[in-house]
Amino acid sequence: MRAKSNRPAMQPRKFILRDEKVRDSLLALVRNLPIDPLRPVEVVAREEVKARKADQNAALWAGPLRDISEQAWLDGRQFSPEVWAQYFKRQLLPESFDPELTMENYAKWAIDPAGDRVLIGSTTQLTIKGHAQYREAIEAFGASLGVRFGARGDM
Repeated sequence: MRAKSNRPAMQPRKFILRDEKVRDSLLALVRNLPIDPLRPVEVVAREEVKARKADQNAALWAGPLRDISEQAWLDGRQFSPEVWAQYFKRQLLPESFDPELTMENYAKWAIDPAGDRVLIGSTTQLTIKGHAQYREAIEAFGASLGVRFGARGDM
């Protein structure tokens, strides 16, 4: 039987090192972290992960989603940008957390009270790189349907 640690669970804390005051706060925390062989504390240092920019999302709606909705036909039907956005989230968002592509605590799916899988993933949870790859995948899909991106009024 494994021994149990008596200390309370630690809540995650994030520090963005932009000035000495923040660094001093971090150092104070590190000095006071518990040494616990049963439940050791993990400390991770890395470059700040940048969330996707609002202008990336706006460009997605004004560009590829609009172009695909205006030009793509599937089984004799066209679909709105909103329908395409939901379709692409289901098909193209990462299935699990990836520190290069998604923000911490990213999840694509959840289970509802009936036991059904529900899409909860969002492009707001993508990093700048993740959103760029997501857009590239959307554009590749649209190109496979003959969509010409940025083509306006010349059809």
